[in-house]
Amino acid sequence: MTHLASRVPDPAVRRLAVTLYGYAFLSDLVLLYPLYALLFADTGLSVGQVSSLFVIWSAAGILFEVPSGAWADAVSRRLLLCLAPLVTAAGFALWVLVPSYPAFAVGFLLWGAGGALASGALEALVWTELDRLGAVGRYPRVLGRARTAGVLGVLVTGVLAGPVLAAGGYPAVGLASVLACLLAAAVATRFPEHRTLPTAPHDPAWVAAPVAAAAARDRDPVPTAAAPAVQLVGADNDDADLGWRDALRAGLAQVRTHPPVRAAVLLVAVVAADWGALDEYTPLLALDTGVGAEVVPLLLLLLWAGVTAGGLLAPAGERLSGRGYAALLGVVAVTLGGGALIVHPAGFVLLAVAFGAAQLATVLADARLQAQITGSSRATVTSLAGMATDVLIIVTYVGYGLVATAAGNAVAFAVTAGPYLIVALVLVARHRRSHARPTAGRGSFTTNPPSDNATTV
Repeated sequence: MTHLASRVPDPAVRRLAVTLYGYAFLSDLVLLYPLYALLFADTGLSVGQVSSLFVIWSAAGILFEVPSGAWADAVSRRLLLCLAPLVTAAGFALWVLVPSYPAFAVGFLLWGAGGALASGALEALVWTELDRLGAVGRYPRVLGRARTAGVLGVLVTGVLAGPVLAAGGYPAVGLASVLACLLAAAVATRFPEHRTLPTAPHDPAWVAAPVAAAAARDRDPVPTAAAPAVQLVGADNDDADLGWRDALRAGLAQVRTHPPVRAAVLLVAVVAADWGALDEYTPLLALDTGVGAEVVPLLLLLLWAGVTAGGLLAPAGERLSGRGYAALLGVVAVTLGGGALIVHPAGFVLLAVAFGAAQLATVLADARLQAQITGSSRATVTSLAGMATDVLIIVTYVGYGLVATAAGNAVAFAVTAGPYLIVALVLVARHRRSHARPTAGRGSFTTNPPSDNATTV
């Protein structure tokens, strides 16, 4: 067993963060993103065939999500982060080398598998390493900035895709996409990876009770005699070296038997799925406002600016209580529905606020989930949240299509905003019930410790 120093300098945290930001940026610096629909159309695919490819993509994510999380817990999270962009790169290469429906279908299978390999493993590795460094309280801001780095990758992609396509056609775009994935895999090798002996499961009140021990480590990272020892991956630790089936069973059992973990998984899924699905329909909503096709990218750029701001606001969001988080979801619901129903380009200002607030809410919900998970099945539990998100995204696609067909895109956006309002009301109701408990303590939504004389939200 390899024991680490009692205090780890800030450069170790900075190295982890910089590696994460670089990985997130390169993973989204894929020039095929804004052009693959055109590639499909130029190859002669019908709208129905393109839709079937999207279904294959979503199904692949659902199929591989949880098994890959268990694999990350059983083997190495860093290994899966290296493999994820390589698998995705193989799919992109196949698209441009033999453009055809079968190649596109296999490419989407590989893309879905690559996304599943990284999902769960990334969050689990970052949380575990920050916990080891006594800086777990920084998780929301680090994750928020990583999401922002990914958004910047998308924005750079939008700028470069057109010129590269004009210069070298789809082969050049495909080559650039593959190179970005290879660079992401190279950056992933720089991630540190250690495993810790699992602590005893805790069962704080859902939504309100924070993880006091994690925040205490962040304030004073000197371990006590009762603190778990830290050891490197591969050391002689039965729980850290769970087999694939054991990791899968442990993750499923934790979600099934621990209500706080189960509630956090559901929160992540609901908060992330709605706006994640609506993003695909924003060009249609923009056209409905009466602007020309050339103006649509500018309106979408406004939305991405909102998403960027939401990720950067994660440090401020860490201080939100459960009631404050409910208010944040209320802002998402009101601005999302209101911005769409205006049916005017000015409504995209409200939509930008909605997308930014939704990004912040997603980051905080993920931090809340990580704070609730115990043991060595962290990637598995996180992947379960990812799978639930994918399922709800498909449900949202179906529901949106039905409502939009009957009443238009604006009404469909407003209806889809409803779950945010419902969750906000549920959190307010829970706050009122726990406010009546004289022994509860008030804390932040994610990691700040409760005070002894306050009220849990």
